[in-house]
Amino acid sequence: MTEGNDLKVRELSTPGSGVRVGDGSAVVTGAAWGQGSYTQYNVGDAIVPIAPTGSSARSDLICLRVEDPEYEGNRNPAADDIGYFHVVSGVSATTNTVPSGMTAIPLARLSIPANTATITNAMITDLRKIANPRRERTLHTAYPSSLSRLVAQNGKWYDWPAAARWKVSIPTWATSAKLVVTLAGLRLSEADVFAYMQTVLGTDYGQTTSIDDDQGSNVRRSTVVLADTITLSAALRGTTQDLHVRTQPSKAEWGNLGVDAATSLIADIEFTEGVL
Repeated sequence: MTEGNDLKVRELSTPGSGVRVGDGSAVVTGAAWGQGSYTQYNVGDAIVPIAPTGSSARSDLICLRVEDPEYEGNRNPAADDIGYFHVVSGVSATTNTVPSGMTAIPLARLSIPANTATITNAMITDLRKIANPRRERTLHTAYPSSLSRLVAQNGKWYDWPAAARWKVSIPTWATSAKLVVTLAGLRLSEADVFAYMQTVLGTDYGQTTSIDDDQGSNVRRSTVVLADTITLSAALRGTTQDLHVRTQPSKAEWGNLGVDAATSLIADIEFTEGVL
């Protein structure tokens, strides 16, 4: 696929004995040596008939196929489409690639129950991939100018440290974000420390990471790394959102957390494109 919403396979507007392939474009690489690649484009919904099942369930593979008569088949480019939507019927229930030697790309796999003539979205497994997915990576930093401490051991979440907050522009094409936030030189003091930390992008919460320190009352430094992959909702794409860190001190330990001029805060975020 060229973009994330290209050539998506869905049930018919009124579910029946076929599927529809949405508009969009794709690149199909030739199966033969030296064949090269083909760019194909579909406008509007293309209807692909699907044969009903009998007494046994069946899996079908929906493909975008190219039959170039210089390499395979006998289609006439002057009268026939060399690129078309093709059904490979009776494949394995786990198939996600086209048959060997076929110049085609997989779009979806249908898992059709026995004695079924109506195809619904629940039977469709999306197999599309972006040919050249876009990526965008940015690095954000922050350096607290003075000491900021978190001293409430009450088991509640706090948006802390306040300096670990950045405005992030999310591309319109992004479907996921890989986040790595590093707190280098995090200050721990007074007693043993136990706390949780996590990243927040807009309204999406990342994986919780624990800080478990049993070094007593001396002032010491630690490095904490928060990492996660967040699937981006449609509402977040093309918007600017806050990326920040929040912390939950445990009720069980009385040590305190702090950031100061000796602390570096780094946020590394990579947006990637995928199918929609």
